[in-house]
Amino acid sequence: MTAPDTLTRRQRVRKATIQDILDTARAIMREEGVAALSMQELARRMDMRAPSLYNYFAGKMDIYDALFRLGFSLSDAIFTKAATESESFQEEIRILVEGYMSFALENPELYQLCFERPVPGFVPSQQSLDLSFDILNRAYQRVESYRPELDTSLTNEQVVNLVIAVSHGLTAMHLANEPHLPIGQGRFGSLIPIALSMLEKTILEKGENQ
Repeated sequence: MTAPDTLTRRQRVRKATIQDILDTARAIMREEGVAALSMQELARRMDMRAPSLYNYFAGKMDIYDALFRLGFSLSDAIFTKAATESESFQEEIRILVEGYMSFALENPELYQLCFERPVPGFVPSQQSLDLSFDILNRAYQRVESYRPELDTSLTNEQVVNLVIAVSHGLTAMHLANEPHLPIGQGRFGSLIPIALSMLEKTILEKGENQ
């Protein structure tokens, strides 16, 4: 009767330790740079021997992979919010563009890991790639659902890629120049309404110009 309780308690402890490792890894990445993560420093901050970390992760790249999945899971929440709370294509784009920058400001280390690939040699696992491509494919499907109100010769993939490019460009420049300012402020953060207007004109009116 006691064995299941003991196992459950061990599982809880293991889960908590894994979470502590990931939180500590994120702190190191945020302070010293995404590529600066080391098992030695991670173990020191965790107050444990470096070999003990391998009881929880296969190595540094395994930790990066877990954080890559976390980043895209958080990004998926933005996509879900845009899909469920918007009443028009324009509103959905606004939520996505603003959400992308907000995600980057709140989670700069995850943003860099997921969307800038700053770690030499890091290749996401198939599980992680499947998660990221699932989000992308659902985005294509969202564009298809709006086709009756769109007037563009762009394919679904091109529409999504254009929104991604604009979102990433504004966000990357904002983080590089004024990361201390909130969304909507600064040289590039303040350009969001203008960028949205340009996107809407391109996607909704392109067909009229051809």
